[in-house]
Order: sequence, then structure tokens, then C-alpha cells
Amino acid sequence: MNQIVRNVGIMAHIDAGKTTTTERMLFYTGVNNRIGEVDDGNATMDWMEQEKERGITITAAATTCSWKGHRINIIDTPGHIDFTVEVGRSLRVLDGAVALFSGVEGVEPQSETVWRQADRYRVPRIAFVNKMDRPAADFHRCVRMIKDILKANPLILQIPVKDGDELLGNVDIITQRATYYDNATRGIEYTVKDIPAHLKDEALVLRERLMESLAEIDDGFMTAYLDGALIEETEIKRIIRKGTLSGAILPVLCGSSFKNKGVQPLLDAIVDYLPSPADVSPYEYWTIEGEEGYLKGTPDEPFSGLVFKIMNDPFVGQLSYMRIYSGELKTGETVLNNSKGRTERIGRIIRLHANKREEVKKIQAGDICAIVGLKGASTGDTLTGQDFEILFETIEVPAPVVSIAIAPKKKDDLKKMWLVFNRYTVEDPSLNVKLDSDTGEVILSGMGELHLDIIMDRARREHNLDMLSSPPQVAYRETITKSVTGIGKYIKQSGGKGQYGHVVLHVSPIEGADFVFENKIVGGVIPREYISSVEAGVKERMEKGVLFGYPLVNIKVELIDGSYHEVDSSELAFKLAGSLGLKDGVTKANPVILEPIMKVDINVPGDCLGPVIGDLSSRRGRIAELGDRNDFKYIVAHIPLDEMFGYTTHLRSATQGRGYYTMEFFHYTPVPQHILENLMKNREKTVTEALYG
Repeated sequence: MNQIVRNVGIMAHIDAGKTTTTERMLFYTGVNNRIGEVDDGNATMDWMEQEKERGITITAAATTCSWKGHRINIIDTPGHIDFTVEVGRSLRVLDGAVALFSGVEGVEPQSETVWRQADRYRVPRIAFVNKMDRPAADFHRCVRMIKDILKANPLILQIPVKDGDELLGNVDIITQRATYYDNATRGIEYTVKDIPAHLKDEALVLRERLMESLAEIDDGFMTAYLDGALIEETEIKRIIRKGTLSGAILPVLCGSSFKNKGVQPLLDAIVDYLPSPADVSPYEYWTIEGEEGYLKGTPDEPFSGLVFKIMNDPFVGQLSYMRIYSGELKTGETVLNNSKGRTERIGRIIRLHANKREEVKKIQAGDICAIVGLKGASTGDTLTGQDFEILFETIEVPAPVVSIAIAPKKKDDLKKMWLVFNRYTVEDPSLNVKLDSDTGEVILSGMGELHLDIIMDRARREHNLDMLSSPPQVAYRETITKSVTGIGKYIKQSGGKGQYGHVVLHVSPIEGADFVFENKIVGGVIPREYISSVEAGVKERMEKGVLFGYPLVNIKVELIDGSYHEVDSSELAFKLAGSLGLKDGVTKANPVILEPIMKVDINVPGDCLGPVIGDLSSRRGRIAELGDRNDFKYIVAHIPLDEMFGYTTHLRSATQGRGYYTMEFFHYTPVPQHILENLMKNREKTVTEALYG
């Protein structure tokens, strides 16, 4: 069963044609009897209202189709940087990917970002150069960019056949035949003919290069090739598959999804060259005790799976998207959530088709499904059979960098608003919502302005919430620069039973972790039952901060001493003492404010380069890289996020609408003194105060 399954992601820069390509796949495999279009707002995979209106993919959608006896599970991932966590968590559970490139723009900034993510998870890829129907499309330039920018080893399997600007079909380099697609049948019918005369020499040269590349991958193939033996097509494809799975080569195909040309060969390539679950096993895991182990990924092993996405469905409730790594899962079974230390009962098992559902009674190793009824599951959780306590590597989620304060126009909607946004944080772990106990504000944090705008729009539409929000603010952090001792005492006498908690903390800066807590108490000066309360108080203060209310990061806290009262001590007293002790320590440890620095990739016409660079300097930007990309100049700069609000409008103005950029988090660095002074002076009035006085 594993051998006939393909778990595939579609990844690319925004507007490269991911969703359009997926729609054609569904059409040619018979899942859809019509073709949905992104521009028309009726694409199957872009099912959210916000996706239909904006013409972009926001949430990774999953679907299932069949092609030549194989089941292909496809995940269409977002291209916008604000939703890159969707790409990352999808790649975590996929076996292979189709990297889409626009034949006009070639390798774009977000192409590089998702490529690095695929590298991290060692996902085998094939490439599809799309939009070859466009007048400015240049297939070979795109291939060169793949080689030069992504450092891949492209292996050309097709070249386009064009009549002027019109794309007619493509040439298969393996078979040395040309395929022409019928426009009247939307590409369903096609004819295979001899290669056009003007492309014959190029096709022969490329076939020779292909054979030479394959000879470097397999010794047996090399021997046959050097001996001049006739090598069958099946053997050529076998070695291409071998090289693809190892990462030695990147098969490259071409076409135009929008014009219905080249999609069927792409489906063939997915089946022929991308891995089945059996090809990428064994799967690494860790026992609860931390010992390493491996799974073959077969149905006869104990059940194990990884939850990679949570979605709230208005009809069935919470859907937990899960990749099954081993064994078999049936409805009604009780499983372990080893990440949470609890049991869960499997309700319904759903095979996915975007926003449509197909209920099944069981699912096996290698498949992707959604589970109805998991109440405590979240992204990155490992689920297993009752006697199989293991953990898979979890899914890394970047910390949010932009925040807004939100408040309902009606006070009575405050509780409803709080519940709605907490539900969204379960779906989207890169989203954070918290109540500032000092100001009474509800703070919503995410990966960018678009990210927060989408979430706010969803809340208004899906839950009829009428809200106000503040302008976007930078999600600063606080940290310390030296090691100190902090003392926390909470002592209260009120006639009856009092409160007593006393802790001494060693507080020091660390790298590589946001927070570490260690209990160094000896001799029972603080009873064991209060230690967790101290840690809880420290964590609470870490979230609230000390200077300006920003979360504390990169701090190690050691509980080294303290005292207790046999009658008056309590968990609450030690929790408060822990919070006070950290506050005392941070205050004495030369605290600083950290600001997020973004890696910004800007593409502009050459004649606009000077003014753009000058503007970046005024935004405290540092140029890290400068070069040529197609007919444009590109700039990679490191710029404080605080300087990037409204940059889209400015860049369009400075480049007559021709410039564009992408942005992703790079690192945190201390805020300059003059910026810190502005932060102290300009603490804005809260939204709640503005609304309610």
C-alpha cells in the first residue's frame, strides 16, 4: 500500500501558479468535472472567503486524487511570507514536493525561503516551470537561476514548443517526441508527434546531457551507457528516480497550468520520481526516556502519527490533520497523545478534499487524514497506540513579530472575542493572544500585517464580531546582560492564616533558548511541593516582562535558596514570590529591550536602485547582499521591523509600481538608545481606554 501513495506538497513564490496547477491536477484525475480559477474566486483549494477575494492561498489545503493506480495526497501551500509556518508544518509531514517557478520571474525571494525549508526536512523535489505561455517567459533562464541561486542540479526532462508567444506543447527529452495539447478539450486530448525541426538539435544535446548525468548516479547505468547499449525508458526513469530521492538531481518539466498544457506529464513525474512513504523510511523517533529509535513505516507496526495542523470546521468541530507513520488507525480506538500525556478517542476519520470530506473507517501507514473528536491535540503532537510511548520531532513555530491591541465595540462581546481568538491560536500556532493584566488590553500577535488582517477579517465574518484595533506595533522582547541574584518575598498577615513565600534566584543570560528553569534547592529549605509554583510564577513574569511589559527571553533561572513557614506557606505565596524574585533580578541585571530585525529581499528596476538604497539607510537598514536577478536589481537588507510599516506603499511610489519585496524574521538585537527613549515617551493609549474611557 505504501508503494502506491505519494504525499506531495506544492510550493512556490506567491502568484507562481500553485493553486492553478493543483486545480488542473484535480480536473485531469477526475476529482473535479470543472476547473476552478483563482482569479474567478472559485478555486477548490482556496476555499476560505479571504482566499477567494484576495486571490492568494492562506491556509494549506489538502486533497486526494488518483493517477495511474497511485493515490496522490496533495497539499497546496501558501506563498506569502506571513503564512510561511503553513509551508513549514506541511513539509514536515510530506515525502516529496513540486517546486513551481514562473517562467517569467524565475526564482523569486519566497522560492528561496521555501526551498531552504524543504532542504531542512530533506524533501526530494521535482521542478515545474510554469507560465510558459507568457511572452516574456524564458525556460532556460529559469533553469540557470535554479542552478545558480538555489544551488540545485537541474536535469531538463522537457523543453517548451512555441509558435511565437503561443505555447503549443513540450518535447520529452527521454522519448525524443513532442506532445501537442488540444485547446478545445482543455488539454484532455493531445497528440504525440515528431520533434519540430528547429528543436531537434537542442533535444539531442539535452538527451546526451541527461544520460551523462544519470551515468554519474549509477555505476551499472554508466557501464551500459559507455558500452553503447540500448537503455530502455523504464531504466532511464528508474535512475532519474534514484537521483531525485537522493537529492543528486532535480528533474525539470515545463508548461502552462492556466492554458492546460503540461499538467499530465507533471502527474506522471510525481508518480515516477517522487518518493512513496516506503522510500523515505525509516522514521526517527525518541522514547519518553529520550532514547532514539526508528520505524519502518509499515501497517503491521504499532500505530503512530503526527498532528501537523488544526482547523475548526463549523459543521464537524475541530479537525486534526495527521500524518500516519506506522500501523493502522480505526474509528472508535483509544490512542495516546504522548506530547500531552493523555488519552484520546478517535471519532471520525476523514480523507481530505479541500473543504469536502470523505469518511473512512480506517487509515494506514503512509497516509494523510483528518480526525474528528480529538479534544486536546495541537500542532506537533505525537499520537500512538496504547503501549507505544514515543515522540516524533515536533514542528518549529517562529515567534510572532507584530502585535495589535483589540477590543470589541460592545463590552458584552469581550468574552466571545477572547474565546474566538483563542480558538484561532489552536489552528495557527504562529498566532498569539493574551490579556495584559496591567492595561486590560487583549493583545493579538502574528507574523505580519497581512496575517493579523486576515485573522481579524475571519473573526468579523465567521463570528459576527464588531471590533476596533490599534495600529500594528512591533513585538519587542526584554532580556538581561549580566548574572545577578534576585530575592522574592511574599509575606502577608491578615489576622487569620497568612501567606509566606521566600525565594532566592540566580538569574543569568543564556543563548539558544528563551527560558530555562533549574531547581538547585538542597536540604529542603523549600518543600518539593512548592517548587513547581515557583517555576509557574517565574514563567508568568517572563511573559509579562519587567521594563515595558514585553516578554522576557534568553534567561536562565536557578532556584538556589529560600525559606518557608509551616503554617502560612502556600502554592500561591511561592508563585508570587517566584514572580517577585525574577522581577528583582531582572531589574538589577542591566535589562535591555530587543527589537526584531527582518531579512528583506527587495527587487527593483536598475534605474531605481539609488533612491531605494538611500531610503533603506534612513530606515536603519544594513545592506547584506546586492546583485542582479533577471532584468532587476535585488537587495538583501537587514532592517528593524519598526521601520517597515507602510513600506509597500513607499516602494511602489519610488519604483512606479514595479518594485516588490518579501520579508522574514532574522534575529533580535538591542534597541538603540534613541529608539528606547521614544518607546518610553510614546506609550500609546490603549484601545480599551480609547473605547471605554
